[in-house]
Amino acid sequence: MDMSAPVESVKGVGPKTAELLKYVNIRTVGDLIYCLPRVYENYQTTVSIADLKPGNVIIRGKIGDLHVVSTRRRRLTITQGVIRDATGAIRTVWFNQPYRAKQFDLDREYFFTGKYELKNGRYVLTSPKATLVQDVEKDGDVAGFQPVYSAKNTIKPLTFQKILANLRGDFHEIPDLLPMTDGAPSFLRKGARAEALFYSHFPETPEEAELGRQYLAYEELFELILAAKLNKNENQRLQAISLPFSAPLTQEIVKSLPFGLTGAQRRVTWDILQNLEKTTPMNRLLQGDVGSGKTIVAALAAAQATYHGYQTALLAPTAILATQHYESLSKLFNNLAQSHPKLKLPKVALLTGATKGKKQLKTQIREGEIDFVIGTHALLTDDTNFKALAFCIIDEQHRFGVGQRQKLLLKSPEDHAPHLLSMTATPIPRSLQLTVFGDLDVSLLNELPPGRQPIVTKILNEVEQHDKLYPEMRKLLQKGQQIYWICQVIEDGATNNATPVKRQAKKLAELFPEAKVGLLHGKMKADEKDAVMEDFAENKTQILVSTTVVEVGVNVPNANMIIIQDAEHYGLAQLHQLRGRVGRGDQPASCFLLTTGENRPSRRLREMEKSTDGFYLAEVDLKLRGPGEIYGAMQHGELNLQVANLSDTRLIAQASQHAEKFAKHPEDMIKYKELGTRIKKYQQLTTLN
Repeated sequence: MDMSAPVESVKGVGPKTAELLKYVNIRTVGDLIYCLPRVYENYQTTVSIADLKPGNVIIRGKIGDLHVVSTRRRRLTITQGVIRDATGAIRTVWFNQPYRAKQFDLDREYFFTGKYELKNGRYVLTSPKATLVQDVEKDGDVAGFQPVYSAKNTIKPLTFQKILANLRGDFHEIPDLLPMTDGAPSFLRKGARAEALFYSHFPETPEEAELGRQYLAYEELFELILAAKLNKNENQRLQAISLPFSAPLTQEIVKSLPFGLTGAQRRVTWDILQNLEKTTPMNRLLQGDVGSGKTIVAALAAAQATYHGYQTALLAPTAILATQHYESLSKLFNNLAQSHPKLKLPKVALLTGATKGKKQLKTQIREGEIDFVIGTHALLTDDTNFKALAFCIIDEQHRFGVGQRQKLLLKSPEDHAPHLLSMTATPIPRSLQLTVFGDLDVSLLNELPPGRQPIVTKILNEVEQHDKLYPEMRKLLQKGQQIYWICQVIEDGATNNATPVKRQAKKLAELFPEAKVGLLHGKMKADEKDAVMEDFAENKTQILVSTTVVEVGVNVPNANMIIIQDAEHYGLAQLHQLRGRVGRGDQPASCFLLTTGENRPSRRLREMEKSTDGFYLAEVDLKLRGPGEIYGAMQHGELNLQVANLSDTRLIAQASQHAEKFAKHPEDMIKYKELGTRIKKYQQLTTLN
């Protein structure tokens, strides 16, 4: 079977269907075969209505009495119906899916798959998926174990099944893909790929589907890891400017600090300074939980570049964060210059969209008068050029795409690549370090500065605010401390039921007349945001009601309480980032997660309540939500792993060992043309340079 053959060559794919398939990026036979089932339904487990028990169930029956009910709660509709079989009837509901009322043929039988549970005092089948019985029948018999495909635009899942059925007899001709070389697992044998894809599309049992899944998960992981290994090999062939370690300079800077470095900061700084001495570019990821002290590590490294006559650029995702870095670093180096006038220290400048006199500043950067430029996307413009850029720092690197990162790196002198330090306060799980970030050296700041107090986290239902939350807020305000209140949306009219930031600010101003309430959100102009944050930093406002724009880059040690409203709408990583806005001084801090509705708190909220360990939470988040946007690079498409689970450490270890050995002989890639084509997308997606 030719995997690169056009999809039109498949029986049953005419010009019209081919156009629809191409619209969803299915252009070849290989693209079609790798459109894997979303889930499998085991219709052998179908139960009669009379035998139903709470839990996930499959029932077979007809549906009627369909109607849509509008509720008092804004923007919430409930579609109700009754499903019947020969033994009885049950109610079913869908939330915010009014189209369901007209979706069904009342005279035909369906399989309904959903959760049978107690809602408002009675049992209902909640938001079931529906499949026509005739769609899974073969010669009058219902297939026991059936793949279920996702709808692709206007292409129905049943269409996929029919097209793939026309290829069924040719699956044995699918060529092998992965190298069966040293380090390959035992299940990687001749014909394994063809067998796995056949079992994925045409399994007769759950065991066959699992055999297919195991191979295809390994295939994805191997491709991803091999791409990272090859990226690392290519990086080693680049030339960088050597920046030899100056012990006296580093010692003087460290002695001048108003605090002592943690052991982790010392270890990480030494790793970076050793990398900077090499003529191959550093490609290091510095990960440290919120408040772990990444900025001073970056400063010590930047000072080495200045000492040798070269420039450093620090790219930050927001003006607030860039300004914060600028203020802390310029203060550090200015104070040091006064006490040590003979030391060659960085001259620091800030470049953002709001910077005045940009033209003059860019001239100074181009002529080498500025040693250390800190900025936002303004650093990436075509008219921002450097005289001798040797070191790049990217803060919160996952917020920038590959193209943006490369645009900064290409501003270095010709024939030389800059050393790159990527920083993130989002802890990276070990499995992502081996796969998505496999081309990087990883440094870890896992110690908080001494004196930091733990943050106590509590989940509260919104009905408990008056009795349990407001008294705590008053106590904190009486101590002269400050509070963040986080809302998800800016104003009424959004697509969900979250409380808008504007309405909440007005409410808090009425509840706490003794405090001044500030308002911050993403639609404000940059100078307005800066003014609001400056007022909060100077304690001119005591309660800051904000959207998640404060997630990164706000350092107010006097703020020791954060309330996150509608907390169930946030991911675990984002909740942890928001919580990191408090507890940055030497006072105890607290975080309240406000929930709505009758349901018990989700697992991610319960995990937040019991742990402040960002690395543990990152592992939990990976299992719950997948890799998300942690790797950045959205310009090149999503990671889009269909089968592999990045928390499967056993399979990752196998693939890593196999890819490591294969990558030592990159010339062998010539023998594996299809593999080479497939991993190119991962090479583009995961590289930081």
